[in-house]
Amino acid sequence: MTTEKKYSAMTEHELRGEIANLREKARKAEQLGILNEFAVYQRKMLMAEAYLVDPATIEIGEIYRIEGDEGMFFQVDYLKGRFAWGHRLGGNLAKEALPISMLKPVKTGK
Repeated sequence: MTTEKKYSAMTEHELRGEIANLREKARKAEQLGILNEFAVYQRKMLMAEAYLVDPATIEIGEIYRIEGDEGMFFQVDYLKGRFAWGHRLGGNLAKEALPISMLKPVKTGK
């Protein structure tokens, strides 16, 4: 039996290895047509990637593009752990949390 290590306890090298492993599992699940398993691996990859992003690079009040959701923008109200809480622009302004790995700067040069 293997004990799973928390992403917060992993080194950058271990995180990158875990992401590669999850990417391979997701690819296999997609090929086999197991879409719910594919979605689970995609979410796990996003969370592992969030631990590679420095939360200090996410600015409160700033607007970011949402990776994987073209044309959608997200305004950050506050950070809690590896999640940015805020709302999508142009939507119903419902508060939601996104892993910080999904946020990409709107401004170029950052």
